[in-house]
Amino acid sequence: MKKILVATDFSARSDRAIRRATLLARQFGASVILVHVVDDDQPRQLVESESEIAERILADQCASLRDIDGLDCELLIELGDPFEGIAAATARLSPDLLVVGTHRRQALKDLFLGTTAERTIRASKRPVVMANNVPAAPWRHILVGIDFSDNSSAAFEAVKSLGIGANATVSALHVFDAPGTALIAHSTMTRDEATGYIAGEQVRAEKDLAAFVKRAGHAPDNAIVRFNETSVGMVLAETARELSADLIVVGTRGRSGVARTMLGSTAEETFRVSEMDVLAVPVASSRSR
Repeated sequence: MKKILVATDFSARSDRAIRRATLLARQFGASVILVHVVDDDQPRQLVESESEIAERILADQCASLRDIDGLDCELLIELGDPFEGIAAATARLSPDLLVVGTHRRQALKDLFLGTTAERTIRASKRPVVMANNVPAAPWRHILVGIDFSDNSSAAFEAVKSLGIGANATVSALHVFDAPGTALIAHSTMTRDEATGYIAGEQVRAEKDLAAFVKRAGHAPDNAIVRFNETSVGMVLAETARELSADLIVVGTRGRSGVARTMLGSTAEETFRVSEMDVLAVPVASSRSR
């Protein structure tokens, strides 16, 4: 990892993103670029004034990263819609990683669709981290969502190619469905028979996960399967809490939208419900390396 782009709107959420990027840059010797987007759909004088203020703030932040953290830091001002500005900077600079702050949970409740962060994650061809937690240390336990698609292959590969799994525990999680379970309660199947049926599906899922890991060529520290009793995104978040994982990694379709192969809009749901950091990896990023 050599170049990290951080989108900031100078909020506390963005401060988390900058702190996470700082920890990563120190860990990997990467440079940091801070980007702020000024809305240009307003009078020219306001655009110029906001740009000047933003440049001063970014200059102070870069100076702090250079002087205190010893990092190579640059600043960038983009004009336009926040999403479009971040997308343009990402496409032009092609960073190894883009780091953004979380969406406004309290203001939006569970409404995540349409936010700048979500639109950025959907459209980006580069891996994107949403910094949910207050960063205190490098990631120690990484949970990768696996659904056997190209999306999860890209997610699994990114943990290795970005180097973030080198000094962390890596767990691979596959959440499986047992077809027909919704009908079990209305069938003549006994409880023991239903339990045995789900156990059989779990064995099948474990074999599929083992085969996937073998094909991937680099084994995780833990290979886990869980039965889907709620939703895949919820199971990912719950398992991450149980394991004390501090990063969830999911695959996305890049410009085609968030992957829906993991039993629904799993990546999108994971971003909405997760309390820990989430890394979205588009298939395009693994193919461009």
